[in-house]
Amino acid sequence: MESIELVFTILVAILVSGLIGRVLPWGLPLPLIQIGLGFIISGVFDEGILLNPEVFFLLLIPPLLFLDGWRIPKDELWRDKAGIFQLAFGLVILTVFGLGYIIHWMIPAMPLPVAFALAAIVSPTDPVAVQGITRRLPVPRRLMSILEGEALFNDASGLVAFRMAVLAAMTGVFSISQVVTSFIWVAAAGISMGLITTWLLFLMHQRIYYFLSEDQGAEILLSLLTPFAAYVLAEAIGGSGILSSVAAGLAMSSFELSGRISPMTRMRRTAMWDLLQFTLNGFMFILLGEQLPTIFNEAIDLVTQTGHYNPWWLLMYAIVICLSLTGFRFIWVTVCIYVPYLWARTGKPSSLPQWRHILILSFAGVRGAVTLAGVMTLPFLLPDESEFPGRDLAVFLAATVIIISLIAASIALPLLLKDISPSKEFMISYSNQKKMAIKVACEQVNMHLDSVIANLEKNDNFDAKFYEDVKTRLMTDFVNGFQPESEEQNLEYDKYQVERMLRLALIDRARISIYQLAREKKISDELARELVERLDFDHIRFS
Repeated sequence: MESIELVFTILVAILVSGLIGRVLPWGLPLPLIQIGLGFIISGVFDEGILLNPEVFFLLLIPPLLFLDGWRIPKDELWRDKAGIFQLAFGLVILTVFGLGYIIHWMIPAMPLPVAFALAAIVSPTDPVAVQGITRRLPVPRRLMSILEGEALFNDASGLVAFRMAVLAAMTGVFSISQVVTSFIWVAAAGISMGLITTWLLFLMHQRIYYFLSEDQGAEILLSLLTPFAAYVLAEAIGGSGILSSVAAGLAMSSFELSGRISPMTRMRRTAMWDLLQFTLNGFMFILLGEQLPTIFNEAIDLVTQTGHYNPWWLLMYAIVICLSLTGFRFIWVTVCIYVPYLWARTGKPSSLPQWRHILILSFAGVRGAVTLAGVMTLPFLLPDESEFPGRDLAVFLAATVIIISLIAASIALPLLLKDISPSKEFMISYSNQKKMAIKVACEQVNMHLDSVIANLEKNDNFDAKFYEDVKTRLMTDFVNGFQPESEEQNLEYDKYQVERMLRLALIDRARISIYQLAREKKISDELARELVERLDFDHIRFS
């Protein structure tokens, strides 16, 4: 019963964290609020939650990565593929070896393979934490797309390096060829299984829809089960479940363009995934805060492993690791940007990123849930039944690095993003694409309405002027519905705005009157819900 109470307490804490984040005037990042609430919860419940890393990965990570892959703009992902690849794979390799040697140099008691494992597990970044920190800040669109794309793939590269380092620590054998072969198989199997799983589920959905028509509940449940199926099947064949979940999300985005899902199903599915994303993100950080007391209480016992007697040395180690991570990111990003330019002498200096953007990318490498869950999978014993060297120390340092990286980003990013202007290039591209889409849609709609009206005129008694007036009004409503208020408004648009305001006022008053009739028991609750639901559709359409 206490476990059930703890779960409900965490859910309430997630709700409270959102309220606190909106109330606080200085904009404390949501992840830090949730970690603090988790720390408080750990003091109320003595036993807390026994974190099983495998269950943690299965229940929390796949749906979030699937959703990120589903919603990330594919044109931006493809445009920045080179930069994303360099950060997601090249930077991870640099971090594993560079930071691994630094950790082993600082803590000689930690064997080099274990130091490599710790360096590998702190290499993946967490876009959820970055979004929580920058939700009120004007992050340049391209920088955010690079950070999101990097986080989609560096989880897999970091975890593969982590597993190889743990294997070397367990067996005492390390082979570069084995690492390369394993990585290729893990990546290829994971991506392939994610694409195949989504494709098969999509075909199954089409068959069911063809014979039995659409079932909204089944549609939503199918989208929810897709990331779990992709993850489990990929892990079963030795592939990366994380890459499989990402690939499944990318594939789902492509299949969604078929347009065979009803508007109502899309609306409900979007609401479900928004709720799930908010809940799972909060759950991860509150769990992190809930685990901290147990991890920190062991800090005193860990001091002897480092050869010191002052526990503050452990904090210094974590700070050095965070500084090294930021330094490696800064050096790698700078090299990847400026070396090709200096080598080929291509491009203009004005087209190169500003140093402030490089610093933003450096400090935005926040660590999060994947790091915590991954380091908890370190084995307790070696094959000879002796203790795994430095396990508790690695867990403590990883958890501390997460906290320090969150705090550092919370301080540095608002300063770096202050007074930054949005990208004009993106705004122009977005505006041009929108105008083209509306123009093509208008042409197609115009031809389709002519065809429909021609068929109606054969059977109805209305004159041609009636159909022409209706068509003109419908086309005006259609076009004006896409116009933002900031654009120049002509007389027709002003009329549309007035009509829109009156229509929304009508809908609001009708909704109030229907609810009042239901409260007075003059109509049934079922009828009230049905009528209000139809009004809500119109409200969404015109709001």
